[in-house]
Amino acid sequence: MNLSLEIARIVLPVAIVGGIGVFVILRMKHKSKKGTLGKKKTRSAQNILDSLIPFGMMIGLAVAILLSLFTPLSFLSAITWGPGIGMLFGYFGYEIFSKKEGSYS
Repeated sequence: MNLSLEIARIVLPVAIVGGIGVFVILRMKHKSKKGTLGKKKTRSAQNILDSLIPFGMMIGLAVAILLSLFTPLSFLSAITWGPGIGMLFGYFGYEIFSKKEGSYS
C-alpha cells in the first residue's frame, strides 16, 4: 500500500502537468489551423501577447520555488507544478488579451 502511494505521489504531478501541456498545445494548434490566433495592431502589443505563455511559466516557477521555501511542499514537486500551472494561466491570459480591442504600447 505504501509503495503504491509513493508511486502515485511521483507520477500524478507529472501526469497532470503533462495533461495541461498537451491541452495548451492542442488548443494553440487548433487556433492556428482555424486562423484565429490573436493579432494585435502594434508590434509591442503583439510581442506581449506572444510572450504571455512563457512568461506565465517563468512566474509560476518563481512562485512555486518561493512557496517551497516557506511551506512543506518539496522543491521537486514545486518545479513540476509551478511551470504547468503558470502555462495554464498564461494561456488564459493569452485568450483574454487576444480578445481585447485597442492597442497597448
